[in-house]
Amino acid sequence: MSGAILEMRHITKRFPGVIALKDVSIELFKGEILAICGENGAGKSTLMKVLSGTYTNKDYEGEIWIDGTKREFTSVHVAEECGIEMVYQELNMMLDSSIAENIFVGNLPGKVGFVDYKTLYQNTEKILNEIGLAVSPKEKARSLNSGQLQMLAIMRALRKNPRIIVMDEPTSALSDTEVDLLMGFLNNLRKRGISCIFITHKLDEIFRIADRVVVMRDGQFISSNSVARVQQAQLIEEMVGRKVENLYPKEKVELGEEVLRVEGLSVPHPTIQGKNIVENVGFSLKRGEILGIGGLVGAGRSEILGAIFGQITRGVQKKVYIHGKEVEIRSPKDAIRLGIGFVTEERKRTGFVWVFSIRENLTLCALRDLPKRYFIDKKEERKQASTMFERLRVKAPSMETIIVNLSGGNQQKVVLGKWLLAKPEILFVDEPTKGIDVGAKAEIYKLMNELAQSGMSIVMVSSDMPELVSMSDRCVVLSNGRMTGEFTGSEITQENVMRAAIAQ
Repeated sequence: MSGAILEMRHITKRFPGVIALKDVSIELFKGEILAICGENGAGKSTLMKVLSGTYTNKDYEGEIWIDGTKREFTSVHVAEECGIEMVYQELNMMLDSSIAENIFVGNLPGKVGFVDYKTLYQNTEKILNEIGLAVSPKEKARSLNSGQLQMLAIMRALRKNPRIIVMDEPTSALSDTEVDLLMGFLNNLRKRGISCIFITHKLDEIFRIADRVVVMRDGQFISSNSVARVQQAQLIEEMVGRKVENLYPKEKVELGEEVLRVEGLSVPHPTIQGKNIVENVGFSLKRGEILGIGGLVGAGRSEILGAIFGQITRGVQKKVYIHGKEVEIRSPKDAIRLGIGFVTEERKRTGFVWVFSIRENLTLCALRDLPKRYFIDKKEERKQASTMFERLRVKAPSMETIIVNLSGGNQQKVVLGKWLLAKPEILFVDEPTKGIDVGAKAEIYKLMNELAQSGMSIVMVSSDMPELVSMSDRCVVLSNGRMTGEFTGSEITQENVMRAAIAQ
């Protein structure tokens, strides 16, 4: 279309046995924020890897036009010369280098092999002030939380003065405050005429910041709409290819007896000596209950689960009771033996084994139930894995598919399935739908309901406020490591949770 600064025409990308992109065409205009949404596996990130030069012009069919001129991207460097910068969801930072060195890597000021650190820190200070991030340029990147590291990656891309910046799930690790900073910054970029392609699963962000939204499904272009003229229900239907009547299908479950009680839980701060990140927290959990834990990033929610499960032990104080009997949990092995499972937040780091197949990952926590003398009963392993594979409707060619080749939503299903095969009585889930699409979310919520109805008790940490409010039977809220609120039933509202989360 005339006036577009970028046109991707008829892009087709093939992998062995799979067409990842099929005849996809999109366009981008100067100063426009274009959102691209779709389920995991829809082809969004693959399309952006084509645009960024990660996949070269020999790896795909189709054309890329910049300002009306056809360009051949033979490398990432050529894409950058055309003014295209990519901020990936998976961050690549030099953790033991300073913030300033990370931002200006490859272009450090100085002469004859020496770095002019005074100029480096001054230039970095300007960027930090512009984006509103209150940290020192001299700090090590390792000292930053995941949200700040994401902002650092965005600053590194913007330092190169791109005409087009591509952001793949940029807010997945950001706090609400950091999201506000990013949204304000994107508005400033738009005013300066810089265009942005914004990939996200969070539909509220699309309506908050984007000018136009493209929907992809199964590697194909589905629609392009002005955000002002499209409804959320339409986007969801186009993304999943069917109507999703109720995204949060919470069902009423009759709660049973107390299965877990935690008293006096305190966890030392990992970097500040003499300070606790969790301070004297206690709660109980009943049979069939979904207990939500809310709070802002850094409130200590994940640390609570890690400390109870035995992942965090140093300096931890706690009393844990299961069915009224005090138990000692010194390691994850103890927790598993006592019937506790843990779906961690960072599934790619702690949720599965990268080089294993779906089958091997599904049975990781159930190997004690598959003995055959000194070996694993492979026949029984395949039987149990197959049952779970089909129950969870994992989208993959077979159970022998390596797990890293799956979409995020399907990886999360496998991680859940791994614990379900271990038959825990209590399941901890930390950000259960982080980075997955609306279709997979609905399936995971349905599964959580089924588990609660079967008598399993669930403790869920979530930063997704509608998820927390809709799926919890009861919700406790943390602020600065202390419990500042507890709500049940109709009391669980976004207003009540947020009020408790910001309490001092």
